[in-house]
Amino acid sequence: MDKTLHTTAQPHRAQADNARRQLLLGAVATAALGMGAGLGHGAAWAAGQPGDALPGKGITVLPVKSALAEENFQTLLVMRALERLGYTVKPWEELDYPLIHVAVANGDATFMANHWNPHHAEFYKQAGGDAKLSRKGVYAAGAAQGYMIDKKTADAHGITHLDQLKDPKLAALFDIDGDGKANLIGPNAGWGGEAVVAHQIKAFGLQGTVSYTQGNYPALIADTLARFKAGKPVLYYAWTPYWLSNVLRPGQEVIWLQVPFSSMPGVQAGMDTKLPNGRNYGFPLNNEYIVANKVWVEKHPAAGKLFEIMEIPLNDISQQNRLLHDGQSKPADIERHVNSWIKAHQKIFDGWIAQALAAR
Repeated sequence: MDKTLHTTAQPHRAQADNARRQLLLGAVATAALGMGAGLGHGAAWAAGQPGDALPGKGITVLPVKSALAEENFQTLLVMRALERLGYTVKPWEELDYPLIHVAVANGDATFMANHWNPHHAEFYKQAGGDAKLSRKGVYAAGAAQGYMIDKKTADAHGITHLDQLKDPKLAALFDIDGDGKANLIGPNAGWGGEAVVAHQIKAFGLQGTVSYTQGNYPALIADTLARFKAGKPVLYYAWTPYWLSNVLRPGQEVIWLQVPFSSMPGVQAGMDTKLPNGRNYGFPLNNEYIVANKVWVEKHPAAGKLFEIMEIPLNDISQQNRLLHDGQSKPADIERHVNSWIKAHQKIFDGWIAQALAAR
C-alpha cells in the first residue's frame, strides 16, 4: 500500500498517474456520450419547438472538466439540457482546473459545470475573471471541505483540532510510511485545495510532524478506506459532495477536525472560514457554478440563461457518486443516472428549458 503514496517531492509519478487516468476517463466519457447522442433531437421536439426553431441550431458546444469521474453526472446533465435547446454538444475534454478556466476564458472550450467558489477563485482570477468568464446562478450550494480522522482514534486520544498534531506522539498515530510523521492524504496537484493544505500546514506549525501526502487522490482514498476497515487510524482531506462521505460518515465513522484559526492563501487571504455552526474546519462553504465563456454567453442568451438557472441538490450528487463507488461506473450507468434524474425531476428540467427558450 505504501507504494501508492506520493509526497510533494515526487510529482512525476503522480503526473503520470493523472495522465493515464485522464485518458481512461476521456474514453469512458466519449463512449457515454456516443450512447446518448440520439437523445437530443427527440427531446427538442418534446420541448414543443421544431428543430429549426431552437436557439442552438447549428451551434457547437465544447464542455471541459477535470478527470474526476465524480464530475461526470453534473456535466452530462448540463449537456442534456443544452441538447434540448438544439445545441450540438461535443464530448467533453479533460484538463486540470487551472487550464480548464483558461480554456473557457480564451474560448477554446465553452463551459465547465464544476467551478467552486471561492475554492477556485485563484484560477478564476488568473484566467481573466469577470471580464472573460460568466458565473451566474448557483448550480449546487453549500459544499464543505476540511480534514477528517477516524472517530475511534479521535475519541481515544481526545483529538478535535488539526494543530494537536504538533504533538509528535499524536502525529505518529497517522504515520503510514515509517518516518514518524502523520501522513495527511491531500488534494491532487492542480486542485484548488492544494495551495490551501500546503499553506495551512505551515500556518499551523505542522511542518515538523505532518507530511502532505499527494498523488492520485482516488487511489490514495481507496487505500485510506482499506486502512480504516483494518482498524488503523486515518487522516485525510475531504469534501462534499463525494461518495466517501456516504461510506465514512461524519459524526459516525469519522469526524471533522477544527483548525485553530482562519488562514487562507492567495485571493482568499483574510477570509473567515468559521461556519454558521461556530466550528472552523479551515475552509469556507463553497457553491458550485456553471462557468462559461463570457463572449459566447452574450451571443447565446438561451444557453446563458440555462447556465444561470440550473440547480441541483448536493445530496443528489453525493448519491450518484456513491453509485459510482459501488460499481455503477460504466458509460451506460452514467447515462442511466442522468436520464433517471431527469425523469424524476421532469417538471424542473422542462422549466429550465422553457425559461431558456424565453431568454433567446
